[in-house]
Formats: sequence, structure tokens, C-alpha cells
Amino acid sequence: MASLISRIFIGTALLAAGTGAARADFSEGKMPDGTYHCEVYLLGMFLDLGDITIKGNVYTGPVTFGIARQAYNYQMDANGEISWLGPLGGYTTGGNSLSMTQATLDGQNPPSFDIIMKQPDGAFTASTCTRGSNP
Repeated sequence: MASLISRIFIGTALLAAGTGAARADFSEGKMPDGTYHCEVYLLGMFLDLGDITIKGNVYTGPVTFGIARQAYNYQMDANGEISWLGPLGGYTTGGNSLSMTQATLDGQNPPSFDIIMKQPDGAFTASTCTRGSNP
């Protein structure tokens, strides 16, 4: 019986430690530095929406061609929700607005975030931005 209780305790402690590690980056309030390639799956194919570069708590982009003109700050809360404190290319132009951006940091896969955009007609579109292999 003591062995079973010991195993349950150790399993619970390992689970808690694993969960804490996965959320450690969220508690720092920023995404890992790097270039995140954004795309959306639409009508049976992936469409390139450009790259967003993150360094510290600053982002540029998205950029499809050329270079970004200006950098802006962003904030990320402890749950991984990102608030962009500047424009975000086509996501925030032409009547589009941001509904939500949610980060995913699980340690097994490259860091990423999903951007939910509300279009002028009220429809929502989701895109995923994933960091490349070279941060």
C-alpha cells in the first residue's frame, strides 16, 4: 500500500513538474525569439500570409516580400494569449480585426501561435504561425 501511494505521489509530482515546465515560457510574458511563418488552410491548400519576427517583447511583420518597416511591442499573459500593440498587416486592415491570438509552447514541437481574425462580413479565419528551425 505504501508503495502504491508513493507511486501516485511521484506520478503526480512529475505531472505537475511537466505542466510547470510547459508553462514556464508563458509566465515570462514572451514568445521565444525567431521568425514565425504564417499560413492559413483555405480551399484545400495552404496560403502564405508572411512572416512575423519576434525578439524579446517586440515584433515586426507580417512580411511577405521585403523587410518590415517598423517594430511594435506585444504582450503575452500567463495563459499564452498574445495582445499585439500595433498593426498586424492584413490581419488588421481592410475592415479585418483580431479576435484572439493564442500561443502554443509544448516543448515537443516548434513554438507557434494561432491568430483568429474577424473579417468585415463577420466570418472568422484562423491562421497558424510556426517558428522556423533557426531561431
